[in-house]
Amino acid sequence: MERTVRAASTPTPEPLPAGDVAALLDGVPRQRGPVAAPAPETAGPALRPYPWRPTARRLLPWRLLPTPTGTPVTFTYTAILALTSLFASYASPGLLHTLYQDSSTDVAHLLRTPVFVLLASAVWIAGGLLSPFALAFVLVLTALERRIGGARAILVFLTGHVLATLATEVPVGLAVLAGHLPDTSLHRLDYGISFGVAASIGALSGLLAPWLRWPLLALVGYSLVTDLIAFQDPMTNWGHLIALAIGTGLWPVVRRWRRERAPDPALAVAA
Repeated sequence: MERTVRAASTPTPEPLPAGDVAALLDGVPRQRGPVAAPAPETAGPALRPYPWRPTARRLLPWRLLPTPTGTPVTFTYTAILALTSLFASYASPGLLHTLYQDSSTDVAHLLRTPVFVLLASAVWIAGGLLSPFALAFVLVLTALERRIGGARAILVFLTGHVLATLATEVPVGLAVLAGHLPDTSLHRLDYGISFGVAASIGALSGLLAPWLRWPLLALVGYSLVTDLIAFQDPMTNWGHLIALAIGTGLWPVVRRWRRERAPDPALAVAA
């Protein structure tokens, strides 16, 4: 009997649901290929390399003026100068002359009460609040305190004030001893903040960018030399130039103080 073999009928498979297909594909090994880059995350604020300087490169006009919390030393000193200037505006001429004379850093007072007159002479503004040195004091001391701190800013100011005063008054005393000047030269009026301001300008210029440093020094130097050539008060004018030179000589010191205060020495004008 002839054997016959009947092919078994294969049933037509039914399509799988989409979820089952995905489950089957998960078990199939995938071929190597280029790895797709991960989708970028939502862009956030750029990280600052120095978070302690959130506004260092932005010009903020109100940071040019002293504040009780930002620059307390300059703010307090400015208030004292404002009070003494207002007092000078309303006091009688006789009383004012007496106070100026008692605060004067002339040779006679430097020999008797050097510490007192060196400090007392720095609470008056020669020319009052309208003096150019009054505005320069506010702007320069504020900027210097923001960079190196209040105590160090005042130290720079007093260094220029004291050294420039001695550099101008000591030669007067020696000239009187040698007979080249009359004894009245020992009692000349010498008071004000101009020597300290000039030294502070010189020191601050060393902390500024070169594009601002050299024009500032050139402008201030030209103004002081012009006053000296006018020969109206040569001793004071020489004191201003000496104080400016003292301030520029403090560049290594103030730059080291600036690095100690902040790791990045690059500063904007209003920092």
